[in-house]
Amino acid sequence: MKQGRTLEQLGAELQRQRNSRADFIANTRQLQFKTENNESRIIFKSGNKTLVFGINQLTHQQIASRLGIPLKYYQRMQAEAPALLDENVNNWLEQTPARRMLRVMDGNVRAFLSDRYRRLDNLELCAAVLPIIQEMKGAVIESCEVTEAHLYLKVTNKRMKAEVKVGDTVQAGFVISNSEVGLGHLTVEPMIFRLVCKNGLICKDFSQKKRHIGRQVENYDTAYEIYSDETLAQDDKAFFMKVQDTVRTAVDENKFMLTVNRLQEAMEIPLEHNPMEEVELLADRFSLNETEQGDILRQLFKGGDSSRYAC
Repeated sequence: MKQGRTLEQLGAELQRQRNSRADFIANTRQLQFKTENNESRIIFKSGNKTLVFGINQLTHQQIASRLGIPLKYYQRMQAEAPALLDENVNNWLEQTPARRMLRVMDGNVRAFLSDRYRRLDNLELCAAVLPIIQEMKGAVIESCEVTEAHLYLKVTNKRMKAEVKVGDTVQAGFVISNSEVGLGHLTVEPMIFRLVCKNGLICKDFSQKKRHIGRQVENYDTAYEIYSDETLAQDDKAFFMKVQDTVRTAVDENKFMLTVNRLQEAMEIPLEHNPMEEVELLADRFSLNETEQGDILRQLFKGGDSSRYAC
């Protein structure tokens, strides 16, 4: 069952966001933080214009983190003493100067980031991968969504399947994710989709990951809007070509069968420790949270399989 948006809806939303967004570089000493009627705003001059933008919750968290203000205290000031919040924020913007990138959309600052933040954005990512997906025979969009913080796309290929064991069928697929606001890398990861439990196994061997870190933007005395940089655009083009190759690899039959063979080999390897210890080792290796660890344990007990494949 599809979840989220259709590809058409995704494309329309990404284009809407593109038309509604802007990015600025400013020294924090040029910023004024002001709260009125329980709404905080950032005010600064760019050229001859005075710009005023609202602030979303993520940006509040990033401002608090950057200025070293404990988040609970920041939020208490928001709720109970907005004038004190303004005084604190403006003081530390002045006392700890730094150049920051302000990502703006729909009239609000959506992210407060380093001036070295590398803009690898959703529209360019989808422009690179969607034509490849549309060319794939058997490709199905399992889920597709874009929010204020993340883009997420999961695709399976119904034509490329194999049995790890009798009755346990897997399909080829891949997951694409990105954040334009500093909450994660741009990643493209091949995935094995297990039909019996609807789980997806990420295949790290053939994945692509890009951190949003680039060179420092040129220094100016006043705040200014930044546009596409030609040098970075060429570098981005090379990276997105790698992304396209990774998507093709995700539905390459030879790579798919190599992963299936590894799963079949894992079925013959018994767990060396008790299940709890094995899951803890797995959690340490792949940074799994408690909920994910619990899900793995439930699958182990439910399936009655004590091999590495079950884990």
